[in-house]
Amino acid sequence: MDTNSKRTINALPAQIDLPSMEASILDFWSQNQIFEKSVANRNGAPRWSFYEGPPTANGMPGTHHIEARVFKDLFPRFQTMKGKQVIRKAGWDCHGLPVEIAVEKELGFTGKADIEKFGVAEFNEKCRESVQRHVGEFTNMTKRMGFWVDFDEAYWTMSPAYIESVWWSLAQIWKKGLLVQDHRVAPYCPRCGTGLSDHELAQGYETIKDPSVFVRFKATSGKLAELEASLLVWTTTPWTLVANTAVAVNPKVEYQVIEITNEDLIERLVVAADLASVLGEDRKVLATFKGSELEHTKYTRPFDFIEIENAHYVVLADYVTVEDGTGLVHQSPAFGADDLEVCRKYNLPVVNPIEPDGHFKKEVALVGGVFFKEADKALIKDLKSRNLMFKSSQFEHSYPHCWRCHTALMYYAQPSWYIKTTSIKKDLLRENSKTDWHPETIKTGRFGDWLNNNIDWAVSRNRYWGTPLPIWRCENKHEICVSSLSELGELAGKELSKLDPHRPFVDDIKFKCKDCSSIMERTPEVIDCWYDSGAMPFAQWGYPHQVNSEKEFKAAYPADFICEAIDQTRGWFYTLMTIGTLVFDKSSYKTVLCLGHILDKDGRKMSKHLGNVLEPIPLMNQHGADAVRWYMLAAGSPWSARRVGHDAISDVVRKTLLTYWNTISFFTLYANAADFKVSSLPKDLTLMDHWILSELNKLIKGVDDALESFDSQGAGALLAAFIDDLSNWYVRRSRRRFWDGDPVALNTLYFCLKNLTLLLAPMVPFISEHVWQKLVKSSEADQVESVHLADFPQFDKVMIDEKLSTSVALSRRLVELGRAARAESAIKIRQPLSRALISAPGWDQISEEIKSHIADELNILALDGIHAAGSDLVDISVKANFRTLGTKFGANVQEISKQISVTDATAMVKDLRKNKTFKLNVEINGKSKGIEIEIEDLIITETPRTGWSVASHAGESLALDLELTPELIRAGLVREVIRAIQEERKNIGLDVSDRITVSWNGPTELAKVISSATAEISAEVLATKMQQVSTEKSDENELGLWLKLIKN
Repeated sequence: MDTNSKRTINALPAQIDLPSMEASILDFWSQNQIFEKSVANRNGAPRWSFYEGPPTANGMPGTHHIEARVFKDLFPRFQTMKGKQVIRKAGWDCHGLPVEIAVEKELGFTGKADIEKFGVAEFNEKCRESVQRHVGEFTNMTKRMGFWVDFDEAYWTMSPAYIESVWWSLAQIWKKGLLVQDHRVAPYCPRCGTGLSDHELAQGYETIKDPSVFVRFKATSGKLAELEASLLVWTTTPWTLVANTAVAVNPKVEYQVIEITNEDLIERLVVAADLASVLGEDRKVLATFKGSELEHTKYTRPFDFIEIENAHYVVLADYVTVEDGTGLVHQSPAFGADDLEVCRKYNLPVVNPIEPDGHFKKEVALVGGVFFKEADKALIKDLKSRNLMFKSSQFEHSYPHCWRCHTALMYYAQPSWYIKTTSIKKDLLRENSKTDWHPETIKTGRFGDWLNNNIDWAVSRNRYWGTPLPIWRCENKHEICVSSLSELGELAGKELSKLDPHRPFVDDIKFKCKDCSSIMERTPEVIDCWYDSGAMPFAQWGYPHQVNSEKEFKAAYPADFICEAIDQTRGWFYTLMTIGTLVFDKSSYKTVLCLGHILDKDGRKMSKHLGNVLEPIPLMNQHGADAVRWYMLAAGSPWSARRVGHDAISDVVRKTLLTYWNTISFFTLYANAADFKVSSLPKDLTLMDHWILSELNKLIKGVDDALESFDSQGAGALLAAFIDDLSNWYVRRSRRRFWDGDPVALNTLYFCLKNLTLLLAPMVPFISEHVWQKLVKSSEADQVESVHLADFPQFDKVMIDEKLSTSVALSRRLVELGRAARAESAIKIRQPLSRALISAPGWDQISEEIKSHIADELNILALDGIHAAGSDLVDISVKANFRTLGTKFGANVQEISKQISVTDATAMVKDLRKNKTFKLNVEINGKSKGIEIEIEDLIITETPRTGWSVASHAGESLALDLELTPELIRAGLVREVIRAIQEERKNIGLDVSDRITVSWNGPTELAKVISSATAEISAEVLATKMQQVSTEKSDENELGLWLKLIKN
């Protein structure tokens, strides 16, 4: 017995309120645990893993948070439908400077002293509260948009199990000798009182104006002193001159002593020969030296505010270039990594006159107590007063600032802990080469460059709220890196499994050194919060300490897929790959999607200051989450910065989602009227049935391939095109069959809609679920509970007919040309025309049935090839296209243009359209030369002859014969009357199957036409009787037609 025979398909309304529908679907998913079932149903299936990049929930979520989540949801849904099991753990990033600064702001603190006074334990408790404050808002947004992720099993980077896992990984790196303490110059934020890593530095550049100064350093020894010369030094950081220790020159570069007259005073200055122009045009070279000859030349430093012994002489450094400045670089080893390296070779002292808060020490003359960036003014003024300033100016450039508090950074020498990532550079490049990047350009571009220029990771932070660095040291420099609370308890001889591993509690744990019996204390730093998030592939499971963590980790490592915005190339993408390679010798992910940023509708960055922020929940409640999802996934390249605005979202909804829904509604209306029951696809399919099923199977393969390749835009384009084909061609061309309740047409359309719904499900999960529940589940008894528990469709190669596909595609293009030609001639589509002539490659292969579709759509009685009219249709004139010809032929363009003007334009264009090229014999410099031109080299004007309208595009043309005979005019009026009656049926709310009686009247000529075509009109409008009421009249329409319809 057919289990569908008792099922009734209910007619669905033509309008749909997406946000309201989505609310009911969210309830359905929740009450029936559909997400949980989608995972549990795939137990034992191959795993497909995805990592959730954890947000920090100390601030409200924004529209940019939707973007990545849409992609993070799409591909796990797709892979689940493809038969894989996809475990999706949510995560929360809890530690770090952003959280601390937010809490400091709330408490009115200005720096670390306030935190110490308040109490570290109390401060960290405030941080703990802060990162949980907006978890509800993030969870609500995530659920509202249909992003399926497991919040019940979410990982928190501040949990003891997570921290222990991070400790374990650091211990592995330490055991390999790659986690070390070193005294280096590194980016440092004086406001936050901590160093930053190189990838954090990349996130905080701001454009500012700084001084550019050229300063005289008088030579006091050697040949330069004998010549009474001064070294001319250029710097953009005058504040570092206070700690000047040496001047570096390149040993291989040629330097000159140059005499110039400056404001009536003669002086001698030393600069690199290649940069001598900095001294002006009027200059005299007195002596030339290689840089190596200047080594150890002493000089007088510009400021003597601090004691620096055994210093102030010329040193050699290969890094000095002659690209700008003077070729002499002032050395201040406390504030420059290159400076420190060079000065160490000469055993020069490292003296730092600046406190950790960025202010000069109070005892420093002139600038004591002044913030480093604000000291330049006073120092420049002093240099000018002592005639040491050769010249100064202001210049605009990009300068690093703290990525969270926006304070100008300084390069600052201090002890810090480093992970020696430079030691694994080859391994990182190897792992990157195996990674599937989207877009591909990131692999060798932005990310590849970052790896090639990789420097060691400054991983420690002199802060409070973070994972404590698990290194304990004694006074004799013995050290141990602890990998768990259990190990720490063994060392300390006490039970510590319940210890909060944060500061200050972990700082209190001390124990005897095994090597010397001194007391070991924890080094005070915490680690870079980016290490926390980069450790999530294993730390989310508490690996290796927690029960079953090894099994879970191995099943999900490396991730098949991760996805974030492009700014994570130097953030999370980098730390994930680096930690994975350091600890497991394998990157943490196989494929990464790198998304462009979200902008407002005018292309500006969204900010509260500009008042252009689109809040995510109101946005989804206005348009629907599916609309926002479809826009993000399918409207434009995901890799480019994209504009998001209400109009843009509304537009994609109207063009695609509502067209899809309207087709569903159309089907249910006629299926209900015909009491249609779903059955298997019949054998007696029409040509249009074969075509749409061929297109469907092409679509299934195309969408599958696109989503396997992480191409949501490509999948979206295919789906949108098919929805257009289905609605605007298949349904349109088959509407009579639907009116008649043809079961073959209804079965074909149902089959297409069901499979289309399955294909749409990963991208627009709400409306596809709604259709599944309202249509598929009510039509077929044996369907799964949810569309998201179904399998992804598989294509049938046998059903694909490429030749038919090509023919129908051509017919649709020709219809578009015909509509354009009608619009040009201002003759409505309801007015029949006698003939159209067509010129198009493939026209001869089109079947008579498809040709009849073109004729019907364009309301034309006959079609023929354009050869039937010869050259009688249009007058063709041409001119040379100088833009393309000039690029190809340069100076000969005038001669070619002259030859074009005397060649038969009609023959030339016809030949070009057929053969793509045309050979001209052009006389150049007295000799005939064969020149091949293409269609783009001509500007073609086609003027239709009187009585014809012609439209052409890409080598395809359609010409309409505009002559109107009395018979054609009569047929046009009949069509107008049918349209008017159909409109009136809609206006009075009749169902499509209702039979009617039509009362009518009109002007004499119109009345004659209606009377002679009563049978034809009645059949079209379902009229059982048509009666003229000669006493009535109407001037409400241009026909003068009066109508009154009564339902039978």
